[in-house]
Amino acid sequence: MTTATYDHAPAHSGGGIGAWIFTTDHKRVGILYLIGSMAAFIVAGLMAIGIRIEQFAPGESGLIQYFVGDIGKRMTTGDAYNTALYFHGAAMILGFLIPGLTGFAANYLVPTMIGAKDVAFPRINALSVWLFYCGIILALLTFVIPDKPDVMWTGYPPYSIKTAGNTALYVFTVHLIGFSSILGAVNFITTIIYMRAPGMGWNQLNMFVWSILTGLTIQLIFVPVLAAAVTLLLLDKYVGTGFFDSARGGDPLLYENLFWFYSHPAVYVIFLPAMGLVYDIVATMAKKNIFNYKAAVYGGMCGLVVISGEVWVHHLYVAGMPNWLRIGMTMTTLMISLPVGLMVLSLWGTLYKGAITYNVAMMYAGLCFVLLLFGGLTGIPLAIVSMTVHFARTSFVHAHFHFIMGLFAAYAVFASVYFWFPAMTGRTADNAVSKLAFWLNVIGTQLTFWPLFIIGVDGMPRRYWDYSPEVVGAVRSENWTFYHHLSTYGAAITAAGIFLMIVGWVYSAFAGAHVGRNPWGSKSLEWTHASYPIGPGNFPEEVAVSADWTPYNYAK
Repeated sequence: MTTATYDHAPAHSGGGIGAWIFTTDHKRVGILYLIGSMAAFIVAGLMAIGIRIEQFAPGESGLIQYFVGDIGKRMTTGDAYNTALYFHGAAMILGFLIPGLTGFAANYLVPTMIGAKDVAFPRINALSVWLFYCGIILALLTFVIPDKPDVMWTGYPPYSIKTAGNTALYVFTVHLIGFSSILGAVNFITTIIYMRAPGMGWNQLNMFVWSILTGLTIQLIFVPVLAAAVTLLLLDKYVGTGFFDSARGGDPLLYENLFWFYSHPAVYVIFLPAMGLVYDIVATMAKKNIFNYKAAVYGGMCGLVVISGEVWVHHLYVAGMPNWLRIGMTMTTLMISLPVGLMVLSLWGTLYKGAITYNVAMMYAGLCFVLLLFGGLTGIPLAIVSMTVHFARTSFVHAHFHFIMGLFAAYAVFASVYFWFPAMTGRTADNAVSKLAFWLNVIGTQLTFWPLFIIGVDGMPRRYWDYSPEVVGAVRSENWTFYHHLSTYGAAITAAGIFLMIVGWVYSAFAGAHVGRNPWGSKSLEWTHASYPIGPGNFPEEVAVSADWTPYNYAK
């Protein structure tokens, strides 16, 4: 393998807003994805704070309308709460998690990890990020239009057809962000297949590259199903068709099946790249080869691609599905733990006897191990029909998916920013503020969601803004109030941690301590061969690798 080192500073492309608007540089596109996805994350987080305040105690708080832009309080508390839920769910999943992983991380890292100078289709790449921004801007119109969407991120009929809320805004947001993700999927799959450095075989790819390849394969297959479902929803509401109207021969359960036929595989579009990031951070900071690389890749990641489309009905166990289908989907949902288990064992094995360095990135990666454990364990009862009948519509479910999807993936993104911050800026974001932010995030998120598991087991419904004593009984209402207090305090602590983290990133980008090339001692190409910080064209000279090279060859 080439072993040249490059200590000179790269000549970066011109600055100014125009250079960013018209850029086709995959790294700048990645940064644009990061900015947009973090903006969506912040606004969605504000909605979560509003939800927590509304549920702090029984009765109306009188504040939720302000969170959704209804300053004149024309909306009822219930309608405003539904709008907050809509924006929180849609923005976190479609605006932050998927673009943060397959937009920011994939753009910045995949070409540099495989020795490519850019992606296969740079102009399509630029188009995809601006389609994403159009989707974000369209979603933000929620706060200024009078008929705010209130259909959750799911858009279930018949409510989404009969509501006075603007269902079209939801549909077009899904169209724009979905089309952006399809373009990204085609681009990165092509890039990985055809633009690897000479000599780089499939078993020499970074785990993150494999996770993007498999995750975007799922995205490419299933996004058109969601697009079709929401388009039919649009036609039902505004044209008068009856695809989901049972009185006219349609079936609302058809929509639920189409929606979850995409949306459960979408969990793995989020999960796989997050796992890939954690893999690369853990291997570098432990100075270990990936344990059982081939089993994790072909049995784990590729196994998820095969099974991901066979488990969606566990979201519909209480929606009138026949027993034979519920039993079959119980088996496939439990089977999904096999490829996930292979990856988790591989992660733990990679840590075993490693010389672990705990920087902030590794601290977040270590937290991901905990979230995987508890998120996975709490998912087992949700795979089993007899238990899901009780849990399906309770806060137990959203506590579970925040652990396994929301928090796990978000912390993987945060870890990646800290880990590759020197490659992006030549500076480090590791400092006392970042460590304080980490511990605030740990304490805050655990305090937020463990109480929701507890009251979920006791029957606290999801998506309900009130739990008055007149409805649930005095004793239960008092008990739930205590746990909602804890959860709201946890959300406030998390908000403080996120604020410090973002401020720390911005400060470090301009005034952080300079660090030398490859401060973590990685063997991966983006650290060993790319210009530093990574500039236009990525590599000062062509990269080729030998047959015995791997990005995890710490034994040599």
